[in-house]
Amino acid sequence: MSETGALDAGRLSAALSGRYATIQVVASTGSTNADLREAAAKGAEDRTVLIAEEQTAGVGRRARHWSSPKGSGLYVSVLLRPGGVPFANLGSLSVVAGLAVREVAESLGVDAVLKWPNDVLAGPDRAKCAGILAEAVAGDETTVILGIGLNVLPLGENVPAGPGGLAATSLAEQGATETDRAEIASRLLTGFDELERRWRLAGGSLAEAGLLGDYRRYCATLGQDVEVQLPDGSSLTGRAADIDPAGQLQVDVPGGERYTVFAGDVVHVRPAKA
Repeated sequence: MSETGALDAGRLSAALSGRYATIQVVASTGSTNADLREAAAKGAEDRTVLIAEEQTAGVGRRARHWSSPKGSGLYVSVLLRPGGVPFANLGSLSVVAGLAVREVAESLGVDAVLKWPNDVLAGPDRAKCAGILAEAVAGDETTVILGIGLNVLPLGENVPAGPGGLAATSLAEQGATETDRAEIASRLLTGFDELERRWRLAGGSLAEAGLLGDYRRYCATLGQDVEVQLPDGSSLTGRAADIDPAGQLQVDVPGGERYTVFAGDVVHVRPAKA
């Protein structure tokens, strides 16, 4: 197992030659997603990548704080302009990214699963090692900023539990065979590139891209009795039954009805109380 210091944009660009338009590494920023939203408005190219050694205002879904300590994780955002993908299918990019992160974890000997809609959990206690945020950008051209925060090195004792009480963990803490962040970034961006191209060619349909079965296989949420908390304060409780081709969760509730739950409309999905 090896560890290195700062990430090197030149090394990453060489390893990922031809896959991305540009790859930039910065020492510190507020939020890589926010930076790429600004870059998108200025005409940045499809498949522009920004990685930060540290984020001071990193966020996840619903503006939740994402802890981004310097030099310990991968904080990466990708600007995508997937022309031809319907707006309704853009949310499934989080599924694509989740699969890419899980594949990297597996390649490093880490047991990892997916928690709908945007978390990657690792280890026997199913602690959170990665979070994903896909944000559509208003404009004439379909544009999405896809952000991934992946904990690589040990987090220390001051990282709080995430929403819903999920404890935080890292690849290193779960026995990863490699903790060189540049190597892991290269693997992650390579895997995401391959999966995203399949997704894009399929018009954003997970089923047509051949990704829906994989997500169902690795989604730990499926088969659980869950409580879904909604923004208006209401909730629904039922069995997480399936994921549809657009990446939305289908929940069977008492009485035989099935509800489709959209990621953008969810505050929390947690195990239902017995």
